[in-house]
Order: sequence, then C-alpha cells, then structure tokens
Amino acid sequence: MILLDLDPGDARPIYTQIADQVKFAVAAGVLRTGDLVPSVRELAKQLVVNPNTVARAYRDLQAEGLLGPVRGTGLQVNEGAQERCREARRAHVRQRLRNALAEAKRSAMDPREIEVILEETWAETNGANPLRSTDKRGGMS
Repeated sequence: MILLDLDPGDARPIYTQIADQVKFAVAAGVLRTGDLVPSVRELAKQLVVNPNTVARAYRDLQAEGLLGPVRGTGLQVNEGAQERCREARRAHVRQRLRNALAEAKRSAMDPREIEVILEETWAETNGANPLRSTDKRGGMS
C-alpha cells in the first residue's frame, strides 16, 4: 500500500496531484518495476476522493507509459518508469523552486537571505543540512 498525501491548498487538480504522487513513489523506489498500484476503488477510498478522479490519474500515467495493465490483475509499474519518474520529479521540484525564487526576486530579497532560508528550511524538514559542506579552508564547497 502506498501512502499519498494530497494538498487541498494546491491549485493543481486532484488527479494531477495523485499522478504526481505515484510518480514520486516510483522515483523513490517505493513502487518498483512490476509492482501493482492500488486499485482505483482502493486508492479512492484511501484518499477519500471520487473513483473517477483516481481513474483519470491512472489513465494519464498509462498514456505516459509509466503504468501498464496486467490482465485480470490491475496496473503495474512499467520497465524504465523509475528513471522517467525521477526526471519528472526533478522537473517538478525545479519548477516549484523557480517559482519561489522568482517571488523572492520580485520582493527584492538578497540572494544570501534566500540561501539561508533554503538551508534552514531543508534542515527543518530533514533534521540535518546536507546542502552546505565545509572544506578544509572553512569555505563552502
């Protein structure tokens, strides 16, 4: 069972959020090649959404070649989907960061202040800060 986390504050349609979450699960290795995804009914019940919404997300994932039908069983993750999902995840995160950076730039924030906010936020969400490493001279690498 995969756990998806939908964001009601996200402007994207629910079916897009579901498709992206499945892609992220594949990218992270939570779902692997050959794994079956939850049935439409099962996932709709888990997310408390209309089954048609899940079906639309699954159709989109099939159209992208990431999921494929298994006769009498359901949908499985296709061969090669993990790398394609990793690329999609990078593109999604990159775009979200671009939007945030554009907003910061419009508000005339200093680049160093933005960097500090990014580092602090990363540390808050991960309990560590792998973005910054110090070399032997004491500078950032």
